[in-house]
Amino acid sequence: MSFLDTLAFYFAYPFVRYALIVGVLIALCSSLLGVTLVLKRFSFIGDGLSHVAFGAIAIAAVLNLSNQMILVFPITIVCAILLLRTGQNTKIKGDAAIAMISVGALAIGYLIMNLFSASSNVSGDVCSTLFGSTSILTLTQGEVWLCAILSLVVIAIFILFYNKIFAVTFDENFALSAGTNANAYNLLIAIVIAVIIVLAMNLVGSLLISALVIFPALSAMRVFQNFRAVTICSAVLSVICAFLGILVSILASTPVGSTIVAVNIVAFALFCAVGKLKI
Repeated sequence: MSFLDTLAFYFAYPFVRYALIVGVLIALCSSLLGVTLVLKRFSFIGDGLSHVAFGAIAIAAVLNLSNQMILVFPITIVCAILLLRTGQNTKIKGDAAIAMISVGALAIGYLIMNLFSASSNVSGDVCSTLFGSTSILTLTQGEVWLCAILSLVVIAIFILFYNKIFAVTFDENFALSAGTNANAYNLLIAIVIAVIIVLAMNLVGSLLISALVIFPALSAMRVFQNFRAVTICSAVLSVICAFLGILVSILASTPVGSTIVAVNIVAFALFCAVGKLKI
């Protein structure tokens, strides 16, 4: 079969279409908030929250919850708020707070799975959660709809509050003096990124989530200097990398999450080269 015939063959399966839809939506949402997180020096908040989500998934698995999101969402959102508050503490800086919560949640989650899990393949379950495995290829129609609705909410929030997010990102003190409730918008950013992290775990797994947040933003910054241009470029690049990564993964039978990250790394290298040529 030709390449196009092969693609048509795979697209005939619903799970492939579901994976592409979810992958593109999550990549888009991650890139929108990624620029803000990178500029605010909170790049690794995605990593920290993904480990929190891993711990929550471990607890949900032990409790045999049919819908793990009932537990994972609130725990991740609460920890996102705690990270924000702790990061503003002069005694515990943002990076230290992220490291503390990240390592603690990962260790507790793994400990709980080893002590209480009824599964006969704990190592396989842990590997699947950490690296995404094939979970995105087993999505149900209900999970796709949930992802689509939450993604649209995230995009709508970003568009509606774009000016406020921009102000808080670049100069929080000036935003406060101009009458903007910076704490409220920081809280909004924390909650939205927590939602994105939980959704992204099905795509790339806990350990690779930061790549979706960081790489598109950093790549766009190699070429553009304007916040709006960086955000648009980051969103377009993230969607393209996710789409290509999933296609290559399906065609070459490689891990979905790792393949998407590899495509993002290649894109970053290309943008670095283009950035140097511009200089």
